[in-house]
Amino acid sequence: MRRESIVNDLNVGGKTMTDWMNFCRGECEAAYLAFDGKINGIGKVVEIDESKFGKRKYNRGRRVEDQWVFGGLVRYTNDCFFFLEVVNDWSADVLLEVIKRRILQGSTIISVIL
Repeated sequence: MRRESIVNDLNVGGKTMTDWMNFCRGECEAAYLAFDGKINGIGKVVEIDESKFGKRKYNRGRRVEDQWVFGGLVRYTNDCFFFLEVVNDWSADVLLEVIKRRILQGSTIISVIL
């Protein structure tokens, strides 16, 4: 969602929204850097998905420099456990290797991509 849309929808100032978005970005970064292990197994539900990131050159035209990211997060818990990994190969072998490295056995994995 664009910052301008949020400012208009919530009727808050642009600086306030920028400060809030920067705070949220910092919290996400801190949570990501703090967790470098595997997601606990038994009883955990992990949702996995992929996303493609890129930007438009001069904010117009076709996207350039696209990068695929594969990630997962724990559902139905107050704990914040997630992982993100840059992947260039979308073969089943590569994705399964990431899953085995980042999610312990016994976890329930849900996805629309596999």
